[in-house]
Amino acid sequence: MTTDYYTENLADFGARERAIAAELLSAPLPDTFNNSGVKLAFNKNSGNVFLVNGDYQCAMMNGDSLEVHHSTPYDGHEGFISDLLDLFPVDLNLEDARYILEAATAENVTLPENWQKFADGETSSAKVA
Repeated sequence: MTTDYYTENLADFGARERAIAAELLSAPLPDTFNNSGVKLAFNKNSGNVFLVNGDYQCAMMNGDSLEVHHSTPYDGHEGFISDLLDLFPVDLNLEDARYILEAATAENVTLPENWQKFADGETSSAKVA
């Protein structure tokens, strides 16, 4: 299996990718993004250009702001926290639901009602593996 779809080599970036890279580099890092070992990266399969750090956190542009792009630890759901909050905690593995809740709290995101109930302990029926 080859992994040549991922690159940190700027020579592999086209004009579009370099323009996105410039936007990434001029935006302030998210508060929850560790700034240790930050590199530009490009996924040739998806077309995504992003920042990655030594902790393997990923930050991408979401509209006009640079945000952490998450991957849940159990089932690998991917997206910005606003995308992940569209999922229902009762449909998720408990570890994934806890991860999303912790990330939303760290990013000071207002929780939708179903997530607020989960946070308040009213809904403890997230899937347990």
